[in-house]
Amino acid sequence: MNRINQKLKENKKLLSIYFTAGYPSLNDTVSIIQNLEKNSVDMIEIGLPFSDPLADGPTIQDSSTQALKNGMTTEVLFNQLKDIRKTVNIPLIIMGYFNPMFQYGVEAFCKKCEEIGIDGLIIPDLPVDVYHEKYQSTFEKYGLSNVFLITPQTSDERIRYIDSVSNGFIYMVSSASTTGAKSGFGDEQTAYFERINSLNLKNPQIVGFGISNNNTFTAATKYAKGAIIGSAFVKHLTAKNAKEIDTFVSSILS
Repeated sequence: MNRINQKLKENKKLLSIYFTAGYPSLNDTVSIIQNLEKNSVDMIEIGLPFSDPLADGPTIQDSSTQALKNGMTTEVLFNQLKDIRKTVNIPLIIMGYFNPMFQYGVEAFCKKCEEIGIDGLIIPDLPVDVYHEKYQSTFEKYGLSNVFLITPQTSDERIRYIDSVSNGFIYMVSSASTTGAKSGFGDEQTAYFERINSLNLKNPQIVGFGISNNNTFTAATKYAKGAIIGSAFVKHLTAKNAKEIDTFVSSILS
Protein backbone atom coordinates (compact mmCIF):
# COMPACT_ATOMS: atom_id res chain seq x y z
CA MET A 1 0.00 0.00 0.00
CA ASN A 2 1.18 3.51 -0.84
CA ARG A 3 2.66 5.27 2.23
CA ILE A 4 0.11 8.08 1.84
CA ASN A 5 -2.79 5.65 2.18
CA GLN A 6 -1.14 3.98 5.17
CA LYS A 7 -0.69 7.35 6.87
CA LEU A 8 -4.30 8.37 6.16
CA LYS A 9 -5.50 5.29 8.06
CA GLU A 10 -3.82 6.44 11.28
CA ASN A 11 -6.20 7.60 14.01
CA LYS A 12 -4.86 11.15 14.29
CA LYS A 13 -4.94 14.55 12.62
CA LEU A 14 -2.07 14.82 10.17
CA LEU A 15 0.45 17.62 9.80
CA SER A 16 1.99 17.99 6.36
CA ILE A 17 4.79 20.49 5.79
CA TYR A 18 5.76 22.09 2.48
CA PHE A 19 9.17 23.55 1.70
CA THR A 20 10.99 24.49 -1.49
CA ALA A 21 13.76 22.11 -2.52
CA GLY A 22 17.14 23.83 -2.63
CA TYR A 23 16.17 26.59 -0.19
CA PRO A 24 17.60 28.35 1.76
CA SER A 25 20.73 26.62 0.39
CA LEU A 26 20.98 24.13 -2.45
CA ASN A 27 22.01 21.23 -0.24
CA ASP A 28 19.51 21.79 2.60
CA THR A 29 16.85 19.53 1.06
CA VAL A 30 17.70 16.20 2.67
CA SER A 31 18.50 17.54 6.14
CA ILE A 32 15.20 19.47 6.23
CA ILE A 33 13.27 16.30 5.32
CA GLN A 34 15.12 14.27 7.98
CA ASN A 35 14.54 16.92 10.65
CA LEU A 36 10.83 17.20 9.84
CA GLU A 37 10.33 13.44 10.23
CA LYS A 38 12.37 13.43 13.45
CA ASN A 39 9.99 16.06 14.85
CA SER A 40 6.77 14.11 14.21
CA VAL A 41 5.61 15.64 10.93
CA ASP A 42 3.34 13.14 9.13
CA MET A 43 3.94 14.01 5.47
CA ILE A 44 6.26 16.27 3.52
CA GLU A 45 5.62 18.20 0.32
CA ILE A 46 8.85 18.92 -1.52
CA GLY A 47 8.42 21.94 -3.77
CA LEU A 48 10.10 21.67 -7.16
CA PRO A 49 10.85 25.33 -7.95
CA PHE A 50 9.47 26.83 -11.13
CA SER A 51 9.89 30.26 -12.68
CA ASP A 52 6.13 30.97 -12.89
CA PRO A 53 4.44 29.44 -9.81
CA LEU A 54 0.86 30.65 -10.32
CA ALA A 55 -0.67 29.17 -7.15
CA ASP A 56 2.01 30.42 -4.80
CA GLY A 57 2.11 33.59 -2.75
CA PRO A 58 5.15 35.88 -2.48
CA THR A 59 6.92 33.91 0.27
CA ILE A 60 7.03 30.67 -1.71
CA GLN A 61 7.63 32.51 -4.98
CA ASP A 62 10.70 34.17 -3.46
CA SER A 63 11.98 30.83 -2.15
CA SER A 64 11.52 29.30 -5.62
CA THR A 65 13.42 32.15 -7.25
CA GLN A 66 16.30 31.71 -4.79
CA ALA A 67 16.32 27.92 -5.17
CA LEU A 68 16.59 28.27 -8.95
CA LYS A 69 19.46 30.74 -8.47
CA ASN A 70 21.07 28.22 -6.12
CA GLY A 71 21.05 25.72 -8.97
CA MET A 72 18.03 23.54 -8.18
CA THR A 73 16.69 21.54 -11.13
CA THR A 74 14.61 18.39 -11.52
CA GLU A 75 17.77 16.34 -12.06
CA VAL A 76 19.50 17.87 -9.03
CA LEU A 77 16.48 17.13 -6.84
CA PHE A 78 16.29 13.51 -7.97
CA ASN A 79 20.01 13.14 -7.30
CA GLN A 80 19.64 14.65 -3.81
CA LEU A 81 16.81 12.24 -2.99
CA LYS A 82 18.31 9.05 -4.43
CA ASP A 83 19.09 7.61 -0.96
CA ILE A 84 16.30 9.30 1.01
CA ARG A 85 14.52 6.04 1.82
CA LYS A 86 17.56 4.85 3.75
CA THR A 87 16.76 7.39 6.46
CA VAL A 88 13.13 8.58 6.01
CA ASN A 89 9.92 6.53 6.19
CA ILE A 90 7.03 9.02 6.05
CA PRO A 91 5.18 9.89 2.82
CA LEU A 92 7.00 12.25 0.46
CA ILE A 93 5.12 14.22 -2.18
CA ILE A 94 6.62 16.39 -4.89
CA MET A 95 4.63 19.56 -5.52
CA GLY A 96 5.41 21.32 -8.74
CA TYR A 97 4.13 22.59 -12.05
CA PHE A 98 3.55 20.48 -15.11
CA ASN A 99 6.01 22.12 -17.49
CA PRO A 100 9.23 20.76 -15.84
CA MET A 101 7.64 17.29 -15.63
CA PHE A 102 6.57 17.45 -19.28
CA GLN A 103 10.06 18.58 -20.33
CA TYR A 104 11.59 15.71 -18.36
CA GLY A 105 9.10 13.26 -19.87
CA VAL A 106 6.01 12.34 -17.85
CA GLU A 107 6.72 8.60 -17.79
CA ALA A 108 10.43 9.12 -17.07
CA PHE A 109 9.51 11.51 -14.24
CA CYS A 110 7.06 9.03 -12.71
CA LYS A 111 9.53 6.17 -13.05
CA LYS A 112 12.22 8.19 -11.28
CA CYS A 113 9.78 9.06 -8.50
CA GLU A 114 9.06 5.38 -7.94
CA GLU A 115 12.78 4.54 -7.92
CA ILE A 116 13.63 7.04 -5.18
CA GLY A 117 10.49 6.44 -3.11
CA ILE A 118 8.22 9.39 -3.86
CA ASP A 119 4.61 8.57 -2.98
CA GLY A 120 2.62 11.24 -4.78
CA LEU A 121 2.54 14.42 -6.83
CA ILE A 122 0.65 17.70 -6.54
CA ILE A 123 0.50 19.53 -9.88
CA PRO A 124 -1.76 22.60 -9.56
CA ASP A 125 -1.82 23.34 -13.30
CA LEU A 126 -2.65 19.81 -14.52
CA PRO A 127 -6.45 19.69 -14.95
CA VAL A 128 -8.13 16.58 -13.61
CA ASP A 129 -9.74 15.87 -17.00
CA VAL A 130 -6.37 15.87 -18.78
CA TYR A 131 -4.84 13.72 -16.05
CA HIS A 132 -7.72 11.24 -16.23
CA GLU A 133 -7.57 10.91 -20.02
CA LYS A 134 -3.81 11.02 -20.64
CA TYR A 135 -1.73 10.31 -17.54
CA GLN A 136 -3.62 8.40 -14.85
CA SER A 137 -2.52 4.99 -16.10
CA THR A 138 1.13 6.12 -16.06
CA PHE A 139 0.89 7.47 -12.51
CA GLU A 140 -0.77 4.28 -11.31
CA LYS A 141 1.81 2.13 -13.11
CA TYR A 142 4.48 3.69 -10.87
CA GLY A 143 2.40 3.65 -7.68
CA LEU A 144 1.95 7.42 -7.47
CA SER A 145 -1.03 9.23 -5.99
CA ASN A 146 -1.94 12.44 -7.79
CA VAL A 147 -3.43 15.00 -5.42
CA PHE A 148 -5.94 17.53 -6.77
CA LEU A 149 -6.82 20.93 -5.35
CA ILE A 150 -10.36 22.12 -4.69
CA THR A 151 -11.39 25.65 -3.65
CA PRO A 152 -14.53 27.29 -2.26
CA GLN A 153 -15.49 28.02 -5.89
CA THR A 154 -15.27 24.39 -7.04
CA SER A 155 -18.73 22.98 -7.74
CA ASP A 156 -20.02 19.89 -5.95
CA GLU A 157 -20.17 18.10 -9.31
CA ARG A 158 -16.51 18.86 -10.03
CA ILE A 159 -15.50 17.84 -6.50
CA ARG A 160 -17.26 14.49 -6.91
CA TYR A 161 -15.45 13.95 -10.22
CA ILE A 162 -12.10 14.75 -8.58
CA ASP A 163 -13.00 12.36 -5.76
CA SER A 164 -13.75 9.58 -8.25
CA VAL A 165 -10.38 10.00 -9.97
CA SER A 166 -8.32 10.40 -6.77
CA ASN A 167 -6.65 7.62 -4.81
CA GLY A 168 -5.13 9.37 -1.80
CA PHE A 169 -6.38 12.63 -0.37
CA ILE A 170 -7.91 15.83 -1.73
CA TYR A 171 -6.07 19.11 -1.13
CA MET A 172 -8.76 21.45 0.18
CA VAL A 173 -7.60 25.02 -0.49
CA SER A 174 -8.99 27.16 2.33
CA SER A 175 -9.59 30.24 0.17
CA ALA A 176 -9.52 31.40 -3.43
CA SER A 177 -6.26 33.34 -2.96
CA THR A 178 -2.66 32.24 -3.41
CA THR A 179 -0.70 30.56 -0.64
CA GLY A 180 0.21 32.53 2.45
CA ALA A 181 -0.08 32.47 6.23
CA LYS A 182 -3.23 33.87 7.84
CA SER A 183 -4.21 34.43 11.44
CA GLY A 184 -7.52 32.56 11.36
CA PHE A 185 -10.56 31.43 9.41
CA GLY A 186 -13.83 33.33 9.04
CA ASP A 187 -17.45 32.22 8.70
CA GLU A 188 -17.13 31.84 4.94
CA GLN A 189 -14.29 29.35 5.22
CA THR A 190 -15.99 27.45 8.03
CA ALA A 191 -19.13 27.12 5.88
CA TYR A 192 -16.95 25.82 3.02
CA PHE A 193 -15.30 23.24 5.30
CA GLU A 194 -18.74 22.10 6.45
CA ARG A 195 -20.03 21.88 2.86
CA ILE A 196 -17.17 19.62 1.81
CA ASN A 197 -17.56 17.53 4.94
CA SER A 198 -21.25 16.98 4.11
CA LEU A 199 -20.39 15.52 0.68
CA ASN A 200 -19.06 12.34 2.36
CA LEU A 201 -16.24 11.94 -0.15
CA LYS A 202 -14.35 8.65 -0.34
CA ASN A 203 -10.96 10.41 -0.16
CA PRO A 204 -9.98 12.27 3.03
CA GLN A 205 -9.34 16.01 2.75
CA ILE A 206 -6.28 17.90 3.94
CA VAL A 207 -6.56 21.69 4.21
CA GLY A 208 -3.90 24.00 2.84
CA PHE A 209 -3.33 27.75 2.35
CA GLY A 210 -3.48 29.93 5.44
CA ILE A 211 -2.35 27.42 8.10
CA SER A 212 0.36 29.06 10.17
CA ASN A 213 -0.02 28.24 13.87
CA ASN A 214 -1.74 25.96 16.37
CA ASN A 215 -5.03 27.90 16.15
CA THR A 216 -5.38 27.61 12.39
CA PHE A 217 -4.17 23.98 12.42
CA THR A 218 -6.82 23.10 15.02
CA ALA A 219 -9.56 24.99 13.17
CA ALA A 220 -8.71 23.39 9.82
CA THR A 221 -8.51 19.85 11.17
CA LYS A 222 -11.90 20.11 12.88
CA TYR A 223 -13.43 19.32 9.48
CA ALA A 224 -10.57 17.52 7.75
CA LYS A 225 -8.03 14.73 8.19
CA GLY A 226 -5.10 17.10 8.35
CA ALA A 227 -3.56 20.42 7.37
CA ILE A 228 -0.63 21.61 5.28
CA ILE A 229 1.73 24.40 6.31
CA GLY A 230 3.87 26.03 3.65
CA SER A 231 4.51 29.76 3.74
CA ALA A 232 4.87 29.94 7.53
CA PHE A 233 7.50 27.19 7.45
CA VAL A 234 9.38 28.77 4.54
CA LYS A 235 9.45 32.04 6.51
CA HIS A 236 10.90 30.11 9.45
CA LEU A 237 13.60 28.61 7.21
CA THR A 238 14.44 32.10 5.98
CA ALA A 239 14.67 33.58 9.47
CA LYS A 240 16.50 30.66 11.07
CA ASN A 241 18.58 29.53 8.08
CA ALA A 242 17.00 26.04 8.18
CA LYS A 243 17.66 25.65 11.92
CA GLU A 244 15.31 25.19 14.91
CA ILE A 245 12.84 23.06 12.95
CA ASP A 246 11.87 21.33 16.21
CA THR A 247 10.73 24.65 17.67
CA PHE A 248 8.55 25.41 14.66
CA VAL A 249 6.83 22.02 14.58
CA SER A 250 6.21 21.93 18.33
CA SER A 251 4.55 25.38 18.12
CA ILE A 252 2.01 23.92 15.67
CA LEU A 253 1.31 20.67 17.46
CA SER A 254 1.36 21.84 21.09
